[in-house]
Amino acid sequence: MHVIELSFDGNPDRLAARPAHREYLAALHAEGVVVASGPFPDDSGALLIFDVDRARVDQIIAEDAYYRAPGVTVVSVREWSPIFGRALDK
Repeated sequence: MHVIELSFDGNPDRLAARPAHREYLAALHAEGVVVASGPFPDDSGALLIFDVDRARVDQIIAEDAYYRAPGVTVVSVREWSPIFGRALDK
């Protein structure tokens, strides 16, 4: 699994890219690629969890303009090895 952490700087221009981003994530979720995603309650950023290898994560980032939208910064892309969780109960 891989985790992407995003930060938002308050630039409202990112909101124009958000609907397409969410549609793309919904399709990836239906395929089992996205485990979970969503913004932090204070809207300072978001966390996305993907059940794919790094090459696929890089492809997803490249295909989705939201990651390059004004006000959006990819803080980190990290491999994650969960031990417990519903995502593991397959």
